[in-house]
Amino acid sequence: MTVIILTACPEGLRGHLTQWLLEISAGVYVGHVNSRIRHRLWTKVIEMAGPGRALLVYQKPSEQRLSFDVHDHHWNPVDFDGITLIRRPTERKTHNPALAQGWSKASKRRRFGRRGAGRGDLSGGSPKQSEQNRES
Repeated sequence: MTVIILTACPEGLRGHLTQWLLEISAGVYVGHVNSRIRHRLWTKVIEMAGPGRALLVYQKPSEQRLSFDVHDHHWNPVDFDGITLIRRPTERKTHNPALAQGWSKASKRRRFGRRGAGRGDLSGGSPKQSEQNRES
């Protein structure tokens, strides 16, 4: 069985694939073709895809019993100890220098506990200082 999935490809390519495969959903083609026809279809897909992306899944005599080919796709098949896995690229977050570095006041309070003797005092001062602050 052969499956071809197209994204943002021209109509001419879709029409060409319907000569050999069934379109079961928009851009998804399924059918039984031999390896020679599958190879020719795939080269035609690569030629005609333009800005679009394509994914080919087909049977292969291996432990997984299938294989993948991709064209202009962000996810790439990678062989990992005889098993083909699809590697999705990670999105790296850029460092924003405008953000403050270090611990926030709330995390410092949670980490080190409250140091003040008064009920609402978080400054770490003596009880006399906190009474003077309340009076002023």
